Amino acid sequence: MVATLLSAAPSGIPEPFLRAESTLGKFLLMFFAIAFFAAVFGLVLLLASLFKGRKGEQAQGALFAFPAVFLLAVGLMYPAILTIIQSLRGKSGEGSFSVDNYSALFTQPELLIVLRNTALWVILVPFLATSIGLLYAILIDRARGEAFAKALIFLPMAISMVGASIIWKFVYQYKQTERPQIGLLNQIFKMFGLETRQFLLDAPLNTVMLIIVMVWIQAGFAMTILSAAIKAIPDDIIEAAHLDGVYGFRMFRYITLPSIRAALVVVLTTIGIGTLKVFDIVRTMTAGQFETSVVANEFYNQSFRYDAPGLGAAMAVLLFVLVIPIVTYNIVQMRKEA
Repeated sequence: MVATLLSAAPSGIPEPFLRAESTLGKFLLMFFAIAFFAAVFGLVLLLASLFKGRKGEQAQGALFAFPAVFLLAVGLMYPAILTIIQSLRGKSGEGSFSVDNYSALFTQPELLIVLRNTALWVILVPFLATSIGLLYAILIDRARGEAFAKALIFLPMAISMVGASIIWKFVYQYKQTERPQIGLLNQIFKMFGLETRQFLLDAPLNTVMLIIVMVWIQAGFAMTILSAAIKAIPDDIIEAAHLDGVYGFRMFRYITLPSIRAALVVVLTTIGIGTLKVFDIVRTMTAGQFETSVVANEFYNQSFRYDAPGLGAAMAVLLFVLVIPIVTYNIVQMRKEA
């Protein structure tokens, strides 16, 4: 993709601005970007000052939106179109147009395993992370030490996915039962007289173990958003429910859950989109081996390791298509709440 963009660039542009491989080129590219941004912003301000009245305000809005729309078109739409074209030109990304790459996605056994794993991730991670986050938010709401309790579960969000993967790789570390254990989980197994297991090698258990890492990271995000939504429920509604004898699960079912419905939708869809694109965890812990690969990881393999950019592009398009219904549902639900 990068090579395609570079080849399409005008030949009159100096080499440092195309590749910036040298230190001087990188500095030149940085200063050029800053100067270009300042020039565009200044031009927009100058033109906006020339318009007055109601129509002038609309023109000003259009002027300020134009740079963002232009950058989206160049940085998002143009590469997306190139990717779609590449996905239709065979496994190598060249040749005549066909749907062979898309047929391969749904017929080749190894790629069907990739799709199965991705489906498991998208089904389990959002619901488990949201459920854990919601339960935690309800349990610690207005409790003593609430801030500290929130910090504990939110802490994994401050760790990169690669860092979290390395931590959990040590947790799952395998050694034979009779040997001293490094992995925490296998040490627990050994304490209870059980045989140690290779958690990252045994399919499909290894996929579930990877999913646990993502849930551990995202539960803090879910807790933060849902806790804020719970605190936003008016006290009048809660007091009225108490006067009517509504407590416990009934309070959750008839008061809390309907009141935080919009926040639940946002959390579920946000985590769902992030899960569809998961790459770091799989790449760091198993590199997609032992039947653990997902679409994003397989896209990387096909595009950069197996010399099949056309098939990789088809996977990128598939990810885009899968994200669309989630985003659409989110928008529809947010409009209903507005």
